[in-house]
Amino acid sequence: MKRWMMTGFLMLIMALAGCGVPDAKPPGESKPAGKPSDNAAEITVAGNGGKIEKAIREVIAPKFEEKYGVKVNFVPGLSGEILSKVELQKNAPQYDVAMYVPLDVQRAADKGLAETLDPSVIPNMAKVDPRFVAVDKVGVPVFGLVIAPAYNTETFKKNGWAPITSWNDLIRPDYKGKTAFADIANDWGFALLYNLANANGGSLDNLEPGLKKAKELASYSDTFYKNSTQMMPAVQQGAADVTVMGSYAIAELIDSGVPLKMVIPKEGAPLQAFSATVVKNAPHKKAAMDFVNFLVSEEAQKQIAESGFYPVLKDMKVAPKYEKSIGLKDSDPVFRPDFKKMAEIREQWTDRWAKEVTPELGKKVKK
Repeated sequence: MKRWMMTGFLMLIMALAGCGVPDAKPPGESKPAGKPSDNAAEITVAGNGGKIEKAIREVIAPKFEEKYGVKVNFVPGLSGEILSKVELQKNAPQYDVAMYVPLDVQRAADKGLAETLDPSVIPNMAKVDPRFVAVDKVGVPVFGLVIAPAYNTETFKKNGWAPITSWNDLIRPDYKGKTAFADIANDWGFALLYNLANANGGSLDNLEPGLKKAKELASYSDTFYKNSTQMMPAVQQGAADVTVMGSYAIAELIDSGVPLKMVIPKEGAPLQAFSATVVKNAPHKKAAMDFVNFLVSEEAQKQIAESGFYPVLKDMKVAPKYEKSIGLKDSDPVFRPDFKKMAEIREQWTDRWAKEVTPELGKKVKK
């Protein structure tokens, strides 16, 4: 009798093993990391804080949740920090979507940290202006901008200074101690270097002319700032009259009452965007793709334009309220940088900047 009961019990266990839930795990053991879920209740998105976080939290995420029934958890951080975290988590991704500056999109692609994006799955990619694209089919541009000089018009008028029309005009004894430029570790700082090179016969293949000019620029500056949260108050409080920033930051300062004028120098200015990537082996891949597609929908881009960014869709213009402050004319010489080349040379020139440019800070300020 006991032998019969034991045999029956074993047969029942085998039947359950053959017909039961395939993904069943022993207590406490989770599902494999990175397994896509087509029935996601929520996704995690990492991106810049400030205006981007505000736009996503207050407008984009609620509309996406209403349309798809998927909640968006937003984790703010700087682009480089997000990339580092994605790399650390590559064997067990925690983010579904990661948003980067263009150079970090290229780095994510080179490191295999982003999914290849299929236009058939993200159909709104076909509507995107290619000038904003950092890496084709890896990052989808979302928040458009130009990195450009800006100056305080009241201070310039009071002192009789000529308007800025060239990247070289950023280097004048008149401005000593009244500048707000970013360190090269910041996207704005690296843009300053390669644009100074462009303005003096150099290029990404030869940044030496830019480095030479940067040393002179440093001598009239008290410091190089780490990020926008340091730079913007300096301009707002009158500690700086000349700067190089993203257009969205310039627009925000103008909205706050600072009499700034953005300039597209005669040598040109880089047009780019914060871009969204789907993290490689994202926990909720399908929902992440849906979110990226929604970010570049006309509905979302209109809201993004209202936040002070350039919409990235073809033929869509800047919001009317920003036309005067950061609007671009068809004749403005904006350009798409070679981000692959920049990724290759960034480390080398960051080291050169630290050794040769930073030590020149302030040398002519007190003279």
